[in-house]
Amino acid sequence: MKSFINDTKINTLLEKARGASNSEVREIIASALKLKGLTPSQTAVLLQTDQKDNLQSIFKAARQIKEKIYGKRLVLFAPLYVTNECVNNCLYCAFRRDNKSLLRKTLNLAEIKREVEAIEAEGHKRILLVAGEDPGSANIKRLEKIIKTIYKTRHGRGEIRRLNVNVAPLSLTNFKKLIKTGIGTYQLFQETYHHSTYAMVHPRGPKTNYLFRLFAMDRAMTAGIEDVGIGALFGLYNYKFEVLALLFHALHLEKTFGVGPHTISVPRIEPAVGAVISHMPPYPVSDLDFKKLVAILRLAVPYTGLILSTRENAEMRNELVGLGISQISAGSRTNPGGYVEQRNDNAAQFSLSDERSTSEVILDVMQLGYIPSFCTACYRVGRTGEKFMELAKPGEIHAFCQPNALLTLKEYLEDYSKDGEKGVGEKLISKELIKIANAKTRKITRDKLKEIESGKRDLYL
Repeated sequence: MKSFINDTKINTLLEKARGASNSEVREIIASALKLKGLTPSQTAVLLQTDQKDNLQSIFKAARQIKEKIYGKRLVLFAPLYVTNECVNNCLYCAFRRDNKSLLRKTLNLAEIKREVEAIEAEGHKRILLVAGEDPGSANIKRLEKIIKTIYKTRHGRGEIRRLNVNVAPLSLTNFKKLIKTGIGTYQLFQETYHHSTYAMVHPRGPKTNYLFRLFAMDRAMTAGIEDVGIGALFGLYNYKFEVLALLFHALHLEKTFGVGPHTISVPRIEPAVGAVISHMPPYPVSDLDFKKLVAILRLAVPYTGLILSTRENAEMRNELVGLGISQISAGSRTNPGGYVEQRNDNAAQFSLSDERSTSEVILDVMQLGYIPSFCTACYRVGRTGEKFMELAKPGEIHAFCQPNALLTLKEYLEDYSKDGEKGVGEKLISKELIKIANAKTRKITRDKLKEIESGKRDLYL
């Protein structure tokens, strides 16, 4: 295997882009509005501009593109950490093997069941399964049992309808076993695409193998997993380099499999107990640059969902939703057992910056005019992989996203809403329902909303 990430090529693109004129920047932004994405050289030009008017134009375009493709819906999920045992020694992570300050914990199946019940009690329908890389507690046989437990766990009307997975890269054989469990997206971050930085921050353990990690998505998609999610940990190296590398990864997947990444995650380094460099990132990313990179990713890969975690505070998360973020975690705990035992930073992967409850996130999202969505329809009717991209690229997925978001919000309001939520939510549903352009779709949605009110559940288009 040969790396499709060429450090010299990326640095050359960035260097050449330094001299771009404002008119060239405007032309690239206009091109992005056609929803065809951007080339690496075009993306480099936008990354190199710091001119205030240009940035405002980039932000405006990102808002337009995000709304054109996804509408006002914002997908919510909860991460579930099942073990913080890990054989790697990543310098930025609290789970690193040599960290003696971390309280180690691996959940048994009964504890996992209780965690899922607690997540369901908040109204969540999507879980992201997360585990450290450990041959004992996170091997494929145990993952199969964990996933089965999660899917069969019910709490009242609660159920998990889509389980996404963020675990260490697997072999082709084990990816074939993973797909049989019924997972949705397989998610994995390269952390940093810069080769020498990658070697520096991953001194020991299986994760030292850059290429095995880089080609994990190739193995996953070869095994039959149609939706994959990539990402970088911003702060380890120059953010401009990482954005271009993410784009090259997306282009590689599109060229090889005909389908780019379903999602791209954009975490920034946050302090973590016992982590070596988390309190002083080698390449800190300012708030303005963070907004800029999110907006540029939305222009460069418009069809891809952008995910933001609770590493960011509430104010930043609310702002980034408008700049291109389409999925966020809510009410998160990053320590195994955190939903039942509550938060424990001494066992967590990183510190939380957004400490709002799921209910508080939902209320804030609705007050901003966005539709909190627990939708899992595409996964369950086969609108995944290439079929999803055929709808997402021209912006047609919006015709499904908006109605299904309204239906899942209605279900949440009926079963889980707390003080203040229901009134705000019902007004939002009424307002957004009339915006559904197709009269037939609008009627079907209205009818299904009434069915939910009368007691039916899990309705979707």
